[in-house]
Amino acid sequence: MNARVSNNSKIVVAGAAVIVAAVAAYGLGRVYPPQGASISGTIAPAERYQVSQVSTGDVVLGDTTVPSLMQTDAFELMVKDKSFRALATNPAFMALAQENPKALAAIAQNPAAFAALAKDPKAFAALAGDAKAYASLSAAAQASNAQVFAAMVANSAAFQTMARQPQALAAMAAHANAVAALAAYPQALQAIAANAQAFRMFANDPKGFAAAAGNPASFAAMSTDAKAFQALAGDPKAMAAISGDAQMFAALAANAQAFRTLASDAAFSSAATAKALAAMAANASAFRMATDAQALQAMVASAAAVQAQMAASGVGAQAAAAQAAANASAALAANSVAFAAMAQQPQAMAAMADHAVAFAALSRYPQAFQAMAADPKAFANFSKDVNAFAMAASTPQAFQGMAVAPASFRALANDAKAMAALRADSQVFASLAANALAFQSLATNAQAFLAMSADSKAFDAMAANAQAFRQMSANAQGLASMALRAQAFQSAAAAASQASALAANASAANATGAQALQLMAAYPQAFALMAQQPQAFLALTADAKAMSALASNVQAISALANSRAFASLASSAAFAALLSNQQFAAQVGAN
Repeated sequence: MNARVSNNSKIVVAGAAVIVAAVAAYGLGRVYPPQGASISGTIAPAERYQVSQVSTGDVVLGDTTVPSLMQTDAFELMVKDKSFRALATNPAFMALAQENPKALAAIAQNPAAFAALAKDPKAFAALAGDAKAYASLSAAAQASNAQVFAAMVANSAAFQTMARQPQALAAMAAHANAVAALAAYPQALQAIAANAQAFRMFANDPKGFAAAAGNPASFAAMSTDAKAFQALAGDPKAMAAISGDAQMFAALAANAQAFRTLASDAAFSSAATAKALAAMAANASAFRMATDAQALQAMVASAAAVQAQMAASGVGAQAAAAQAAANASAALAANSVAFAAMAQQPQAMAAMADHAVAFAALSRYPQAFQAMAADPKAFANFSKDVNAFAMAASTPQAFQGMAVAPASFRALANDAKAMAALRADSQVFASLAANALAFQSLATNAQAFLAMSADSKAFDAMAANAQAFRQMSANAQGLASMALRAQAFQSAAAAASQASALAANASAANATGAQALQLMAAYPQAFALMAQQPQAFLALTADAKAMSALASNVQAISALANSRAFASLASSAAFAALLSNQQFAAQVGAN
């Protein structure tokens, strides 16, 4: 009896080994059954292997073999779940996985948000569509966010105080004009913040608030700060702002504890806070869109870090320099992508800041600029003779460093304004050579370099605020840090704006978080198509190990998923059962 069982086990193991060998042969580009329209029915031996074999170019496995792939959770999920196989054949999803496997890892770290979306296909589809809008955030929105950034940098201490209570900050941002009107009378604002519930009744009765403020002795919560409320009642402009947005009182009451905590902070009732709230009101529309508490807190943190770096660089230390500092910070945010690209090489960024006008001229001819950055020492001698550079650029084929982008160099040579800028600052060529490694590193990252050079406004902004950027460039690492902080601010602001836009769609808003939204925005087409396969996506988000395995075996899984022969094999109940057989697993490892 035992011998019979043993023989049966050998048969199972032998059968498993045959299957493993077949699948491995397919994955490695060896002989495997055809991938034609059907593999069912009578198989004529003469026709069985007539199809061309899969080459190693078709299945690029690197160090990963199909046998090792077969031991992953992703492979098991693909075998057992038809919807997952459909997802694995989705070109957009595979593009996402191939271009940025880290995105899948990020999804694995935040599966709850995506799983909730997968359970609500309509919300998933709606959010995927909204992500497209987020990804193509308009230039106007970017500029608006930049003004908010400048306001936060200029009033960072006050905003940091408010950010200690992010829900309260979000409520004030949503009602910026009304809160700013109150802030002009700090004792009144502090009294309302300390007892927000008592003022809740005025949300639907702004005239009642005006009457009570005019006679504060009649309302207990006002009586202790009677003069402040009387002064407020006598300010028609302030009262108009409050009456125009009386729901501010409801917002304060909804966050009563946060406002009570703020009211106990002496800094909240200071002139600095009133100035910060006035800046908020001056950019009310932008702040109203950025009402996500966590995103606002992140924005404040970024602005505070930039302000600290500016202070360390001596920017804005005097009143006369305050506007220059504000302009510089707004420029960092408005051109955050370009500055973040520069920040990958701080020494190069500092050089560009120190010769901003000349680099602005070069940036209008990105191919020529990239050629110079790739071989800066070849251009060093032109620092002594810009006319020679102009002559060489007119006949670029004769100069090795220019031959790679002749049309761009000729266009540069014919641009009188650009050439005048180079003549006025011929040391730009020496600066390139002095920071050759940094510029060469920038040039080798084509995506970053094009992002930088495509935004001539970034260079124009540096030129327009030369003194501030020159001071900041004295600390190359600090300048790079500011650029990255500005980009982080824009990302947080965009996420907050999008969260606000989605607030009307309760199911979608509650189903996702900022990380999910940011990922969807980065790959809108992929996620839009994934929304068509919600069950597959649900299976994936429920298994973080499978997702990680997919991220590290993208091309192998893609090849197998697109094989009809494998699909037929994988759909076999017997094959699925074998996956849990320890002897089968051992054979997989041995092959």
